[in-house]
Amino acid sequence: MRLDLLIHSAAEAVCLTEAPQRGPALGTLNLVPHAALAVRDGLIVDVGPSAVLRRKHRAERQIDASGCVLLPGFVDPHTHAMWIGDRALEFEQRIAGRTYSEILAAGGGILSTVDQTRAASVAQLVEATRPRLRRMLAHGTTTCEIKTGYGLDLDSELRMLEAIARLQRSMPMTIQATFLPAHAIPREHAGQPDAYVDEIVGRMLPRALTRWRELCGKEAPLFVDVFCEKGAFSLAHTRRILERARSLGYRLKIHADEFENLGGTALAVDLGAASADHLVATSKREIAALGASSTVAVALPGTPFGLAQSAYTPARALIQAGATLALASDFNPGTSPCESMQMAIALACRYLRLTPAEAIAAATINAAAALDLAHRVGSLTVGKQADLIALEIPSHHHLGYRYGTNLVKWVLRAGKRVGRG
Repeated sequence: MRLDLLIHSAAEAVCLTEAPQRGPALGTLNLVPHAALAVRDGLIVDVGPSAVLRRKHRAERQIDASGCVLLPGFVDPHTHAMWIGDRALEFEQRIAGRTYSEILAAGGGILSTVDQTRAASVAQLVEATRPRLRRMLAHGTTTCEIKTGYGLDLDSELRMLEAIARLQRSMPMTIQATFLPAHAIPREHAGQPDAYVDEIVGRMLPRALTRWRELCGKEAPLFVDVFCEKGAFSLAHTRRILERARSLGYRLKIHADEFENLGGTALAVDLGAASADHLVATSKREIAALGASSTVAVALPGTPFGLAQSAYTPARALIQAGATLALASDFNPGTSPCESMQMAIALACRYLRLTPAEAIAAATINAAAALDLAHRVGSLTVGKQADLIALEIPSHHHLGYRYGTNLVKWVLRAGKRVGRG
């Protein structure tokens, strides 16, 4: 078979599985030692021992991956990568003992980022976000989600959507958009959450979906998300927003149980959400419900780490319940200013007690499922897009074991080199 590209002589290829991995199946890597991978028209067409594929195929281009591990490009299914400004001073406030909720109640946190982001043009939003995405790509993330949520009024949120659409067209990554006007109660609706929810349901949701389809096409998917948490949106408000969004054609996500259990995870399962994210204070009953559902449980270990908290997502309980567990960075300016899924994997191994194999699967094929993209990316299996990375390590066991340095030698998206090396 004539190929566009043959990558050969890798120490091993971590192929994973075509479909997401549930419960105790998490960590099924399907390793191929001394591996090669064949690409044609941007898709994977063959994976196997290097000696076999080098005899079997001819290729216009070849890459010698000697000494490297081949891995699917990381999928980061929960980021707030678009914002203006920073929140470095809040980091110092937390060191001094102030909590996230206290800072938010005093007008800091999300609202301080909103003040700066609202003043930005679409072009400024794009240019602020582009270097962050380049760093994500350099660390091996080839697919990511970007949420709005730092506008909290219709015009600002629509500018964020337009900026995401521009980045989709110009960045060599797969970018999934999520509409998040329900990230916090804006200052102009302080003490009036019902009025703001009325605005979201009656005006913002319909207008945003219409605008997104104008920008990206009638079939372009758009998720909606709600921060269901004390001090943000109640369970009743969350249900109202998500049910309205579902009726309009949005796909559903939810921030749930980051600090307190309000019932958001059960709501996500009930509504058939693609994912429920954070899940630190999730009840045993809701863990069992996730295990019996198609809703992906997304753990964000960078957030409690960034907040210096001791409580993390109960990953082992979720695995035992049969849930589909994924990892994400929660990259944002306040609580998890980290672009690296390698770091998310390292934290997951230490604080969620995942093995490197489990964390790799959670950061690739299962993370793709949290974006409804597992049919396209997330594993090195025939027919999927050739998004892959070469790590300068002797085996996959070193991913998670090592941290604080970038292990990526090069990055391919759809068979073309787009980062490092």
